Amino acid sequence: MRLSIVAALAPVEKAEFAYVRDLVEITDSALSKQVSRLEEAGWMTVEKGQVGRRPRTWLRLTEDGVAAYRRHLAALTAIAGPLQ
Repeated sequence: MRLSIVAALAPVEKAEFAYVRDLVEITDSALSKQVSRLEEAGWMTVEKGQVGRRPRTWLRLTEDGVAAYRRHLAALTAIAGPLQ
């Protein structure tokens, strides 16, 4: 689940909580729990604000989070081998 969340955030500067939730196809509470763990690890930051009168939460990978994601992808590629 965390890999999916990080993969969703890797190509963007930041994304709204609801966008990531829908993309990864999990509940608000499940995403919130995983976000807390990623934030504790220093891989993600959470920014709260408003758009008009509606509260919004944005998620962003930190430099450490991007580096960890790249290492993980490299390890998976080494395990799986190149695609033909």
